[in-house]
Amino acid sequence: MADDADVIIVGAGLAGLVAAAELAEAGKETIVVDQEPEQSLGGQAFWSLGGIFLVDSPEQRRMRIRDSHDLALEDWLCTAAFDRAEDSWPRRWAEAYVGFAAGEKRSWLTQRGMKFFPIVGWAERGGGNAVGHGNSVPRFHVTWGTGPGVLEPFVRRVREAENSGLIRFKFCHRVNELTRTGAVVNGVRGDMLEPSDVERGRRSSRDIAGDFEFKAQAVIVASGGIGGNPELVRKTWPQRLGTPPKCMISGVPDHVDGRMLAITEQAGGSIINRDRMWHYVEGIRNWAPLWTDHAIRILPGPSSLWLDARGKRLPVPLYPGFDTLGTLSHIMSTGFDYSWFILTKKIIQKEFALSGSEQNPDLTGKSWRQVLGRATSGVPGPVKAFMEKGEDFIVEPDLSALVARMNALVGGEPLLELAQVEREIRARDRQLDNPFSKDMQITALRSARAYLGDRLIRTAKPHKILDPANGPLIAVRLNILTRKTLGGLQTDLDSRVLGTDGQPVEGLYAVGEAAGFGGGGMHGYAALEGTFLGGCIFSGRSAGRAASRAVG
Repeated sequence: MADDADVIIVGAGLAGLVAAAELAEAGKETIVVDQEPEQSLGGQAFWSLGGIFLVDSPEQRRMRIRDSHDLALEDWLCTAAFDRAEDSWPRRWAEAYVGFAAGEKRSWLTQRGMKFFPIVGWAERGGGNAVGHGNSVPRFHVTWGTGPGVLEPFVRRVREAENSGLIRFKFCHRVNELTRTGAVVNGVRGDMLEPSDVERGRRSSRDIAGDFEFKAQAVIVASGGIGGNPELVRKTWPQRLGTPPKCMISGVPDHVDGRMLAITEQAGGSIINRDRMWHYVEGIRNWAPLWTDHAIRILPGPSSLWLDARGKRLPVPLYPGFDTLGTLSHIMSTGFDYSWFILTKKIIQKEFALSGSEQNPDLTGKSWRQVLGRATSGVPGPVKAFMEKGEDFIVEPDLSALVARMNALVGGEPLLELAQVEREIRARDRQLDNPFSKDMQITALRSARAYLGDRLIRTAKPHKILDPANGPLIAVRLNILTRKTLGGLQTDLDSRVLGTDGQPVEGLYAVGEAAGFGGGGMHGYAALEGTFLGGCIFSGRSAGRAASRAVG
């Protein structure tokens, strides 16, 4: 039987599109198979803020940030904390990726039409010591156009290749099996699903209309992770992060279900680091949901007071934006799966942003007028909508009324005592009476404002929370939000999937989140942020180039 194509790609998200574009440039015929309908082209990346990790970029240098390959690699390795025998390939991927981020990454992307917002964000600040977790300097570059802006250059290239006959898309095709001849993977087999015209992000039809089988010389698995499958998340939840939360909301659509990981494992691929994952602690329920338990992540500046479910302040250095998984571990140790921000109107005006392309219409729509309006017109529109309609937001001028409503929102026995909450806030406020302080969060605030980017758009001037002039008071219930799979299919630097014997499975490649963004987990235990989209791009490029060399 003749091959249907040179290469089959399973998954039409960012990593799959990058691989397809590379194959098309090499003149290879490719079939892209995806269980979702055409309107979901681009997958999870469409919904992202478009954060890209770059090192020693022109944007950094204009903001007076001194960065280097060596500093970035040290930060990465300290954060990843590789400590397993199977971390050999993930570490090599990490080293290669940091080299890419400090080298040709920006020029390679801008040559394809991507542009970046001029102010660099400072994510995962760490807050421990110099050899601990976190970014020593700001490295989070927001793509002009957010997630759709990241996708656009690659969508354009694959659509051009589709018009020339090099790429064929097979939407609503769900792969059930990787076919083999002996030990060589040579195709896919599965179900044709009924066409679905649902809005992007909504659950699509799983009714079967037929079956299919395609043959090729190579198959690239680009199917994403498990974040939309809460049962699988709980099954692989690591003990180091405590008991799996009973209540989790989802930062990714339902189709991010992990099916292809098990299917690829059955075909001989080795999955490593299943227990490494990345979930956020600042999740709020979307008041206008698209997918099941649709969650949005707050991107907070560093000023909000963070309390656990009983009103006790989180310990040093678990401040907003400092250490995602450290905070997750602590919250789960409290016996509850939620926590609280308490803040003021002044803080929410300056510091609150929401993750996602749809929550940032100014950046997504590439409107400088709207961007400038965000900085001058009070609470941003999307944030204001959540304040008015979101179930997790409470606004009151008086602390006693605020605490009463916080207890009512949770229900059951009241956990928050007004006296305890007031003590925490007043103690914090007293630390602002002097230009020095024993409160490390106050010290961190003042340090943050020494960075021009934070001073301009991300960090409010330190002020007393209980001063009525800064009000009203705002409380936000924060839930655990599922997001990324850090482990995955083990791959070499050509994105070839390795078997349990450490040797490549002939004809089989994996990219993006399915491969732990490279090697089966190039982030190790934790991420520096802005590295997920970049990992999809880097691994997709690697697989596309390697597969184009391997096929006849």
